Amino acid sequence: MLGSLPTFARLEAELSKLPGVGSKTAARLAFHLLRTSEQDVAALAEALLDMRRNVCFCQRCFHIAEADLCQICSNESRDAQRLCVVQEPQDLLAIERSRAYNGVYHVLHGALSPLDGIGPDDLKIEQLMQRLDSEPIEELILATNFTVEGEATALYLAHLCKERNLRVTRLAHGIPSGSDLEYIDAGTVQQAVDGRREL
Repeated sequence: MLGSLPTFARLEAELSKLPGVGSKTAARLAFHLLRTSEQDVAALAEALLDMRRNVCFCQRCFHIAEADLCQICSNESRDAQRLCVVQEPQDLLAIERSRAYNGVYHVLHGALSPLDGIGPDDLKIEQLMQRLDSEPIEELILATNFTVEGEATALYLAHLCKERNLRVTRLAHGIPSGSDLEYIDAGTVQQAVDGRREL
């Protein structure tokens, strides 16, 4: 930080609080903003304040919203019998971009991670169970990440749903489209072989 310029140093310090932004990136962003017009900086500041004032989490699925219900939960054309569980709102947006799914969602806001002190009570799992009791869900799609924590969360949720008259599925995973087998790691190849299906 530039110790002789407290205003610039303060901006760097605030920017470095953002996830994935280190001191070098914070300095680069601060210099960019310094070169930007005052009108554009004001528009950015106003957008940040508007987001903080107006954006909340949906009361049903915990996705981002600007009302009690998000745009997906308030859309009556969505398939209310299929519920896709994701870890974060960003995961929901990735699935939406694919246009491959027209059901509803539930955002957990994390994954089980005992080493980090994150247990079931720290996630939106109880709210998910309440939805399964009160909504006409026929299929629960577990779309947590394919990490140790994501897999543990999916297994935990599948176990909780075992007694329910409910189809529980997991997103398919394996070899990405357009990939050469020789460059794929052994674990991914094994998942692809184990998850093979008939043509």
